[in-house]
Amino acid sequence: MKRLCLTLLLNGLLVAFASASTIDSLENQLTKVEGDLKVKTLNELFRAYINFDPIKALGYTREALTLATEVDDQKGMAASYNNLGVAYRNQGALDKALEYYLTSLSIYNKLKNIEGIATSKNNIGTIYSIKKDYGQAMKYFEEAYELFMQIDDNERIIGTMNNLGNLHSDLQLYEQALKYYSQAFQVAEKAGKVYSDPLSNIGNVYVRKGNLQRAVEYYSRALELAKKENNQLGVLNITANLGEVYVQAGQTSNAQTYLENALTLSQNLQAFVYRPQILRSLATNYAKQGKMKEAYEVMIKYDSAREKIYGEESSRKIAQMEIALNLSEKEKEIDAMRKETEINTLQLHNTRMVISLAILFFIMIVAFVNLYFFKKPKKVKL
Repeated sequence: MKRLCLTLLLNGLLVAFASASTIDSLENQLTKVEGDLKVKTLNELFRAYINFDPIKALGYTREALTLATEVDDQKGMAASYNNLGVAYRNQGALDKALEYYLTSLSIYNKLKNIEGIATSKNNIGTIYSIKKDYGQAMKYFEEAYELFMQIDDNERIIGTMNNLGNLHSDLQLYEQALKYYSQAFQVAEKAGKVYSDPLSNIGNVYVRKGNLQRAVEYYSRALELAKKENNQLGVLNITANLGEVYVQAGQTSNAQTYLENALTLSQNLQAFVYRPQILRSLATNYAKQGKMKEAYEVMIKYDSAREKIYGEESSRKIAQMEIALNLSEKEKEIDAMRKETEINTLQLHNTRMVISLAILFFIMIVAFVNLYFFKKPKKVKL
């Protein structure tokens, strides 16, 4: 256990060192820029810090939102709301995360920013997936995937394919899930990108199919990649998964080590969305060791953590936002229909005017001809 703690600590130091130059560059840039460029830099600092210092990251994106609002930087506002959604999702406040994602989507829709629309929809899909509303999740993931394909954004295509794989895995459509994960990993390799999530998720499929040995193989490969890509949330997720596998395999000592380290990482990263899974596995591991008192105490913590994320209150708020979103979409449809009706009415009005003018012109010609013949002197017969 001490060896793994030391390894994770050293890895954290390496990650911090590797990202230090990027962070220093951004913070130096922050003192030299103003307006929308400063908003962009603040949001980039959020992304640089989110895996290591989530509190500082949150501060940067809140500052970005304030400044973006002052200078009316709509794109910066949308990016800030999206970042806030990411931060709250990691904390397990899914209803609040969804609220920010929907606000971001609304702004991106007004700007007709396809990349932003797709990113927001993909993130919204993750919330519905976590809440096990698979119909809504599938809708948003597929829409995001189509949009990313339009703009040929390989990096985000990989992420969306991975999310679609997760969704099919949850639906027990394992072969389709494996297909998505394999494609995502192949696209990442072809692009020269280190990407651990597909391998980790392939491990999840093997756990569900009962092949724990294969699961450990994929988790181990994924863990190495997560460390290489400085993905601390990925390290947390895989560490928790390895703990769960060792619980199932009856290797209680290994399980305890991984789960305790995952719990510490969850706290350090404020990634509370992972806590229910970790606590449930930890309680099961205590029970297998005959430590029923510890198992009971951890289960109480598990119930509390789960209620915050998946409870009725959170679901009710999300349902309210879903209704509001549907109403907003209906209002857009009605507004579009109204505009179309106005255009048709205007066209009809114009057509009637043309016809009326033509008739009036014809009447004027007839009147002129009649007047001409009426005033023309008649010949007198001698």
